[in-house]
Amino acid sequence: MDDTDRTLVGLLLQDATRSYAALGDAVGLSAGAAHERVRKLRAGGVIRRTTVDVDPAALGQGVLAFVLVDSSAWMGDSAEAFAAVPEIQEAHVIAGSASVLVKVRTSTTERLQDVLRRLYDIPGVSGTQATVVLETFFERPPDPHSPA
Repeated sequence: MDDTDRTLVGLLLQDATRSYAALGDAVGLSAGAAHERVRKLRAGGVIRRTTVDVDPAALGQGVLAFVLVDSSAWMGDSAEAFAAVPEIQEAHVIAGSASVLVKVRTSTTERLQDVLRRLYDIPGVSGTQATVVLETFFERPPDPHSPA
């Protein structure tokens, strides 16, 4: 990726609905050249998807929790089991005292409790520790211009 690609990614992170003409104007390319650059970024896996940023509370998912999952076995092969729980937004195999860290959004703490119960149905899960978020200061996408 060169600086032009990084700038295009940054512009798309700010507003993914920008036209190729507007993207091209911003980086000194034609609309066609900007389109080709973005196509290559998608084909290369840099841009994985185009989406919208929705307020979870507006969708009735105002409870956010991070859950540390303890296990009695290696959990690296359990991605599908975690993905099968729709309230789990992210799941990460981690180093440390726990095996997996998951990000969960639900409508109520009662629904969160139900998710915690369902985590125990995943083979190898031996415990959980949930931390409920009271307030989010900010969330940000990756910075395409930060040093690797």
